[in-house]
Amino acid sequence: MAFALPSHAYDLQMLDRSVDRARDHGWVFGLPPGIVTEEWPLDPVSGYPLMHGFTLLLPSDYRVHGEDIVAVAFFATAPDHNDGGAPDDPEIRDAVMARPAHPRLARMTDILDYEYAAILLSKREYDGAFATPPAPLSLATAERPRWLDVGSAAAFHESALPYAKKMFASAPRADLAETRAIALQPRASDPNAGKAPRDEFNYRGEPTGYQPYYYYDGPDKRPENFRLHEWGKDHAQDHLGGTMRPSQAVPAMSPFYIEFEEYFGGYNFGGGNAQLDFKEMKFDWACG
Repeated sequence: MAFALPSHAYDLQMLDRSVDRARDHGWVFGLPPGIVTEEWPLDPVSGYPLMHGFTLLLPSDYRVHGEDIVAVAFFATAPDHNDGGAPDDPEIRDAVMARPAHPRLARMTDILDYEYAAILLSKREYDGAFATPPAPLSLATAERPRWLDVGSAAAFHESALPYAKKMFASAPRADLAETRAIALQPRASDPNAGKAPRDEFNYRGEPTGYQPYYYYDGPDKRPENFRLHEWGKDHAQDHLGGTMRPSQAVPAMSPFYIEFEEYFGGYNFGGGNAQLDFKEMKFDWACG
């Protein structure tokens, strides 16, 4: 299917209030919209529901799957289930995979074999009521994740490091439906809008014209010669498309991706950040 590449990258801001769908571009924490309980993805590792991280309403130039697919909902392993590497119980995995699935569900695993998922949402689904999490499998033996009792916002705030707590003006309510609104703002300057991110040191494929956010002043790539481009100094950490600033190497992704920090939904990325390519349905994170 032919499609136009986006002409802008967008900064994403998590606001200090609950979502107002009439004016906001989605929400962080809380619950996903418009899906039935039976189609909420369970974690094949633990048998519990995957935690909803965020639902982002896509601007028109990022609707790569068609005009009616207006949003993406991201689900993650709960941070209290993410520690050291995923155990594998084939009985749990088989039972989870045998359940009904949303027709636009994509599952992804990380380097530690923990599970993540994304669901592409139609406008009707995005405008729909919050979903109710399913019960865990009867086979589940792991400790119940905290978010199922107090909501993902309160659960993250309870265990967050001091720098992450600063993202909240006040402690979130203990409620599964507690959200934080997302504001979207086009970047004033980003030469990488519409370009596929590539690592100049590790990628050997066809160039995409992507520019790193840094350069070296002079021929020697020494730390004292490291510089930041002026055009990237005001870029937000959470963003849609454009210039990527991963904690480690740049993963090869399409221009249709979201980069986000741990507090943007409440995850355990080892102090690092993550990237979700919602065109190719690829996910990557690295510790800080």
